[in-house]
Amino acid sequence: MRKAVDKVLIKKSDTVMVVAGKERGKSGKVLRVLPEKAAVVIERLNFVKRHLRAGGAHGKGGIVEKEAPIRISNVQLLCGKCNLPTRIGKKILEDGRKIRICRKCGEAIDE
Repeated sequence: MRKAVDKVLIKKSDTVMVVAGKERGKSGKVLRVLPEKAAVVIERLNFVKRHLRAGGAHGKGGIVEKEAPIRISNVQLLCGKCNLPTRIGKKILEDGRKIRICRKCGEAIDE
């Protein structure tokens, strides 16, 4: 059984790059974060085929391609300023808010 990550630093609609696995080097927008599985679903990456039985809300059956989760340890956040995959740092502002910062250029990721 996989261990869940306590603090997930990647959020929905972040742009990330895959740094390990068959999709290495590709980037995309995060559609969902699954903290209990320590995984993220990225738009148009890691497609798998699923066989659906006819009936229910989806109507016809058949083979459907959809995005599968990727382990959160295999992705890195893309900085908006330097456009490089980076680790995430935290900073506390004067007003008490916590923001995420790029470790390479120091630019704030959260606005």
